[in-house]
Amino acid sequence: MLSALKKSIALVCVALGLLSCNLSVIADEAPDFTLPSNSGENLRLAELRGSVVMLNFWASWCGPCRQEMPLLDAMSQRYSAAGFVLLGIDVEEDNTDAKKIVKDLKISYPILFDTENKVSKLYSVETMPTTVMVDKKGKIRFINHGYKAGDENKYRDQIRELIKE
Repeated sequence: MLSALKKSIALVCVALGLLSCNLSVIADEAPDFTLPSNSGENLRLAELRGSVVMLNFWASWCGPCRQEMPLLDAMSQRYSAAGFVLLGIDVEEDNTDAKKIVKDLKISYPILFDTENKVSKLYSVETMPTTVMVDKKGKIRFINHGYKAGDENKYRDQIRELIKE
């Protein structure tokens, strides 16, 4: 059923000329990627299999992104021992401002740089921030668009649910 639905959606995308349409949907395998990080090393999503992974796509010009980052950092520190990994993914071509924000906010979780927007396209990111929760098996389980105060409670519930599985 899901396969037929994907085919139908793909046909509609092609018919509309949206050749870059990506079908990242809940329960799909999270597309693998490798990106450089603020520590200087490359990080690959597939190497985190067995952990609950939050992908938080953001940009330095995004106010809500900057607002949630300290809250995400606290979550990262709280749940990392339970098998939770948070990856912030900056989507800007020039990451100078992003690096400054990370330093100013004292963010401790890894920040990856998607300067060519290849990964954000894989995940069909159109809203800043976009947060994708990936389970231990590498499946997309939750997708959250935007941020408003209190969303961190939803994230915490999602993290706890996925850690228990």
